[in-house]
Amino acid sequence: MKKTRKKTAAKPTRIYLWIVGMIVVIIASFMAYLLSTVTSPKIVYIPQGSVFKSIAHLQEEGVNLYKIDAFILRLLGQPQQGWIDLQSEKMSRIEYLYKLTTAKAATRQITLIPGETTVIFLRQLSEEHSLDLKRLEQAYEKNAPFKEGNLIPDTYSIPHEISEEELIIYLLNESEKKMKQWADEYKQPFSKEKWLQIVTKASVIQKEAASVEDMPYVSSVIDNRNKKGMRLQMDGTLNYGEYSHQKVTARRIRTDKTPYNTYKNKGLPLYPVCNVSKDAIRAALYPKQTDYLYFVRGKNGEHIYSSYFSTHRKNIANATK
Repeated sequence: MKKTRKKTAAKPTRIYLWIVGMIVVIIASFMAYLLSTVTSPKIVYIPQGSVFKSIAHLQEEGVNLYKIDAFILRLLGQPQQGWIDLQSEKMSRIEYLYKLTTAKAATRQITLIPGETTVIFLRQLSEEHSLDLKRLEQAYEKNAPFKEGNLIPDTYSIPHEISEEELIIYLLNESEKKMKQWADEYKQPFSKEKWLQIVTKASVIQKEAASVEDMPYVSSVIDNRNKKGMRLQMDGTLNYGEYSHQKVTARRIRTDKTPYNTYKNKGLPLYPVCNVSKDAIRAALYPKQTDYLYFVRGKNGEHIYSSYFSTHRKNIANATK
């Protein structure tokens, strides 16, 4: 009977030791996982959103992270958003996840204003941020779907250490995301060909309008002239590329033989003439319902609209007195 009691007492002990052993193995495995090496660029971009979105984005960038890291990161805190400097390409997993919540931002700001052309914008980037202009232009030509209108005017935070091609790809990707949001908001299909037509019209509006409030009226004139088979004859279409800030002269109108010259060619240009704002996109999609065919800038800087050429001539005379 004594031997039986010893065997009975030994069984719970073995179970207890097995449980303790499993706990030790799990803890040891977890510690080994936390101390495993993560390889990552020193400067990374963290998008807005949940920790799961942050981890998924870093995975897409080639960082060896897993779903479980999202749960660990949530325990450590909220990851920062934007570009951050991790200061090292290799570190332990726990250190990496902790730095995502504490590392300093490594950014500078660049601004693209509505109505500016990409040619001028790239020159400004080169001059103000010591970037190679030729590399910027080559990267844009390689990655941009169209000649113009691919970038959304905005202020962007970019890392101090970024190559010309990485910068162009970042700007194009961020702009496309925003354009897709706008298309969804305005219930427009986001096919690049269809969106190109919208942006092209919006770019002419952007160049021609005297104010945001003026944009839907310019949009209506474009539509009305196109319906009647009239040339648009708008100076703003000749402010493309390097001519962004140049005054359009009579000589320029005569000598410019590109598809941008709406004094010689009917319809809209083949491509946008500048990068456009959301206001210009909205005006392109929702023009005012008018019968206006002409406009001229008045002495107060606002446009004066008319439906008849005779009235337009009088408006020109009054504006130039």
